[in-house]
Amino acid sequence: MLQTFDDRNRALIVNVNGVLSTRTEARVSPFDSAVQGGDAVWEGLRLYDGRIFRLVEHLNRLHHSAQALAFASIPSHDDIIREIRRTLDANRMRDGVHIRLTLTRGEKITSGMDPRLNQAGPTLIVLAEWKAPVYGTTGLTLMTSAVRRSPPDCLDPRIHHNNLLPSILAKIQATAAGADDALMLDLQGFVAETNATHVFLVSNGVVQTGTTRACPEGITRQTVLDLCATHGIPHTVGDLSLTDVYRADEMFCTGTMGELAAVTRVDGRTIGTGAVGPMTRRLTDLFRAEVARSGFPVLD
Repeated sequence: MLQTFDDRNRALIVNVNGVLSTRTEARVSPFDSAVQGGDAVWEGLRLYDGRIFRLVEHLNRLHHSAQALAFASIPSHDDIIREIRRTLDANRMRDGVHIRLTLTRGEKITSGMDPRLNQAGPTLIVLAEWKAPVYGTTGLTLMTSAVRRSPPDCLDPRIHHNNLLPSILAKIQATAAGADDALMLDLQGFVAETNATHVFLVSNGVVQTGTTRACPEGITRQTVLDLCATHGIPHTVGDLSLTDVYRADEMFCTGTMGELAAVTRVDGRTIGTGAVGPMTRRLTDLFRAEVARSGFPVLD
């Protein structure tokens, strides 16, 4: 899975701390905490016909992550929404857009790790791009990475932070193996997530997903669980092993960037029939209906 360049993004307007600039002119200081140590939190949002799906939930997660990292200052939801609107208006965007929010601790007076060196901040970056869901519809291929997800006693996965090196290393392994993405396990060998998305299995009509012990609390993941509860679809949350994966009837992954996407091969094994399964199709339809029904209005 390789994302392609959308030519509409060539003249993109980027928002850095309220300053609107072209993509070639936008700048972040070399003294910014994101540059110095990945000291930042982020969210991915998707715009559907002037509405952002689960915007408040995403902003809550951003705020809670910044709180956990002891940011001295955190913009209000209203302040962030105002900058999102300004960015979308500047780009004349309304639909088919992915927005990446990055909130860093801010700029340091000199390079170093100590947050007390941060004398200005935070830095808010709003990057909106024309971008369709990034996964295909015929089924993904995964390989299990040797890179493991950290447990909460090393780094709490509920902090949605910018330190993405484990995911990048896992993605490198997957690419070298000819897979679309990497399946990542926790230190006990249970399924955590992929390098970019949460994972669901379907076995005997039951939708299953792993715990969030070693992965973020996904917004799309929770939406799928809520849809299962609302529509009477049996579902469980618990430890899942690779054996559970290999013998599942269906498998799919979830995320803002790719919505719901079927997985049809893992580690050289065919999952189910090797095609998109009926439960995956049903949940995809339910998700799309929920997107069309709800969403936070950011544009008139």
